[in-house]
Amino acid sequence: MRIQLDNSAIELTVGDITAMETDAIVNAANEHLAHGGGVAGVIVRKGGHRIQEESDMWVRQHGLVKTGTAAITSGGSLKAKYVIHAVGPIMGSGDEDAKLRSATLSALQLADEQGLTSIAFPAISTGIFGYPMDRCAKVMLDAVRSHLAGETTLRKVIFCLWDNKAFDVFASELGRIQ
Repeated sequence: MRIQLDNSAIELTVGDITAMETDAIVNAANEHLAHGGGVAGVIVRKGGHRIQEESDMWVRQHGLVKTGTAAITSGGSLKAKYVIHAVGPIMGSGDEDAKLRSATLSALQLADEQGLTSIAFPAISTGIFGYPMDRCAKVMLDAVRSHLAGETTLRKVIFCLWDNKAFDVFASELGRIQ
């Protein structure tokens, strides 16, 4: 599914985010940028330990990546040139929607700072962080639509979703903002 918004598009797909041929992929990260399990672990396994090494260096130089913000590393041997590590909220931590919106916008801002034209997002915080998929779709799609309405280098924002159930939730929400 795809919608066009002025000079940019939002697309939905089901697949493996590590295989995306975009300028950057987004990792649903934790504050330590420790890539042990979930999508973060797969990103390091497929992209190489260089991604974890750069993440560790980033944390040593800047400190923890606070919830609602993002950091950037190379994509190692992935097809994407960069990995943007966005830290979403843990369900029950309070003010989760604002934190997810902030994490999404932080990732988009880092992409713009690098002059990137394409980025792929997962459904941030919906795994072990327990964030509901329907709320995630609403918050993230609204943040992306809002960002693309302003000045941006991005021409394509893809939501790479793990399964058809997540795709259907995002497709329903994307249909509402079209």
